[in-house]
Amino acid sequence: MIALTQDLWFPEVTQAEEDGLLAVGGDLSPARLLLAYRSGIFPWFMHAGIIFWYSPPKRMVLFPEALHISRSMKRLMRSNKFRVTTNCAFESVIQMCAEVHTRNHSETWISEEFIKAYCELHRMGMTHSTEVWENETLVGGIYGLSIGKIFCGESMFSIVPNASKMALIHVSTNCGYHLLDCQVETNHLLSMGAQNISRQDYLMLLQQHINETGATST
Repeated sequence: MIALTQDLWFPEVTQAEEDGLLAVGGDLSPARLLLAYRSGIFPWFMHAGIIFWYSPPKRMVLFPEALHISRSMKRLMRSNKFRVTTNCAFESVIQMCAEVHTRNHSETWISEEFIKAYCELHRMGMTHSTEVWENETLVGGIYGLSIGKIFCGESMFSIVPNASKMALIHVSTNCGYHLLDCQVETNHLLSMGAQNISRQDYLMLLQQHINETGATST
């Protein structure tokens, strides 16, 4: 584990510990966050005001062509129960992600510092949200950062069944991405077609798509 200085840099990801912990310290400035994601690194959480940066040996990703949509989800999509928008309520989505995670787990990594940092990136056009509405109520959503044709998903929430799935399906099928970086494995993501690849393979894909024209965000 390496301690960062105020200088804008990261160690090589091959120096990460077995669980993926690479470095601690630094800040959540737009420049550092963009450098991190472009290097295959992400901030996982803060503890006592210190940021913990990770590049795990296995990366959960979703290739849009591998997306699995169940029959029940297809029926729900045809029912028009939900309305889906993009970049209409970014701050509300990240706030709801924090609130729902806290409600379910008694704590969240999405601190006020994280919210402020990612909202700043949103104003720069680098982070995006997809919102799911039931009538006029925000019931689900996802937010993350775009690097070329890759969407680095940060968190999603749902306060009614299947709303977060609807958001993930929309990002996968309507926004022009070649790859969704889901970071770490969950059963929810596995059920929708996500898979683990090696850090090396992820970095190769990152370099392949990093300079392509950004994905559609509407």
